[in-house]
Amino acid sequence: MDFAVPEPTTPPARGRVVMLVDNSVTGDSRVQKAAASAAEAGWDVVLLGRSADDKPQTWQVGGAEVRLVPMPNPPTKRRFEHRRSWLRAPLGYPPTGIAEHRVRQVKAWRADLAARRAELAVNHFDQGGLRRAWRRTVLAVSETAAGLTKLWVGMRCRQLAFGRRGRRRLSGPWDRAYTAFWRLVLGHRAWRRLEPRLWDFELAFAGVVDELRPDLIHANDFYMLGVGARAMLRARAAGRRVKLVWDAHELVSGLKPRVDNLRWLPAHIAHEREYARYADAAITVSDQLAEILQRVHRLPVKPTVVLNAPVGRRDDDVRAPDLRALCGVDADTPVLVYSGAAAAQRGVGIMVEALPQLAGAHVALVVAQPQSAYLRSLAARAAELGAADRFHVLPYVHHHQVIEFLSGADVGVIPIHHWPNHEIALITKFMEYSHARLPIVVSDVKAMAETTRATGQGEVFRAQDITDYVRAVKAVLADPQRYRAAYDAPGLLENWTWEAQARTLDAVYSHLVENPLPGQRPPTAWEQVDREVEKTPSEQQRTAIPPDHEMSSALS
Repeated sequence: MDFAVPEPTTPPARGRVVMLVDNSVTGDSRVQKAAASAAEAGWDVVLLGRSADDKPQTWQVGGAEVRLVPMPNPPTKRRFEHRRSWLRAPLGYPPTGIAEHRVRQVKAWRADLAARRAELAVNHFDQGGLRRAWRRTVLAVSETAAGLTKLWVGMRCRQLAFGRRGRRRLSGPWDRAYTAFWRLVLGHRAWRRLEPRLWDFELAFAGVVDELRPDLIHANDFYMLGVGARAMLRARAAGRRVKLVWDAHELVSGLKPRVDNLRWLPAHIAHEREYARYADAAITVSDQLAEILQRVHRLPVKPTVVLNAPVGRRDDDVRAPDLRALCGVDADTPVLVYSGAAAAQRGVGIMVEALPQLAGAHVALVVAQPQSAYLRSLAARAAELGAADRFHVLPYVHHHQVIEFLSGADVGVIPIHHWPNHEIALITKFMEYSHARLPIVVSDVKAMAETTRATGQGEVFRAQDITDYVRAVKAVLADPQRYRAAYDAPGLLENWTWEAQARTLDAVYSHLVENPLPGQRPPTAWEQVDREVEKTPSEQQRTAIPPDHEMSSALS
């Protein structure tokens, strides 16, 4: 189903920006802030996201229009999921629906035989002994045949399920060989064979983007880079001057590989490398990641850094919920808060395991999906430890209420594990905790640990070390004002605001679309990058990228 897009109207002087994101927008504060601030700066902004169902949706974020595009969910099947798995399950039914049909047939047959058996037992009809014996014999033979057929159908259904499970987990020797072959043959184009589901985004979004006739396409993250690049190429082929901005939220090769699909990570690395060269400008979330992206993709200019900082001003007078009231605690009870995605690699479990050693302290997790299986497992573990009453799961609040909401806690915790993407950036919650003036307890991941030590705003502990985590929390709770005082440093929090980042983003847009005359504009992001090159060696050292051996081997 396509959106009914109105006939293009004359855009405002600054041009139309179409932003692309692979999610439903509501939980993505970065794209919401980017869309709203760009619209406030005078751009005509349409933010296209992914609908969770088959119905389009639309609403406003500030002056920007949000449209959610329907697309296959769950994604379309792979080719092999339409075929029988002859090697793994030679006796299994083909995946055509015939298995369910045969199961129903056997059930109906046995139900009919049970009714006939009951009929003979009741004996409503006057039958001779010979005829009655014959009917019993036929019925017994039929029941035996039905039982054997049930066993046969059940075995074939189990074979089908076994074959399906095996192929859904693309992690065997065949998949290693398959991945290596197509990477060798197709290079960066190998994703077409390894992860053809990426085409689902193209098929859903391409027509909508083309009808909107943007002047600039802002593609968020690696899923939408290909969609944006292809839309830009189509527009230029039609004679329109369209620019592409790639917003790299994270390092694809630094993602945790999927254990059930060996093809997934190589496919997305290949997809990103094919289309990164088409970006007229790239932006990203940290200086370290900018350096890596420039090196890996041989970009002519280092990506501009736009931190995912919180909004420094309030957009309305609606007060945020009271975090302490939601937890049912008074002002003297220590509350440790974690805000963001909850997953094992985020290290949230250590906050639960430490509760018995932190008498009286409460843990509050502010998450997008409070009823997820992982969070239910954490709640069960808290109950096992006798701390169920000190464990709280709270839903997200609106992005402009986050800082006020978090300020009700005593400590902000970032317990993430060592993964390349965790090492190279100040993540969103780090700056949100900072603006909430919370002392921070963070694991020893590179960028955030170094910043925390330099500013004195918190304590660093060894990742996954519960004893060291407890030490860090107790140190902060013993003298919280010592750590809060770090936020009084001149300029610290002012630089960590979205308003400051929005000016940089607007400079990127302006450079690409407007090209004003020299002397009539502030320095562009590219001029700022040129100045970075002129830094002294000591200044460059502070933003140096980690050595290759510290990064994912997939970078090479």
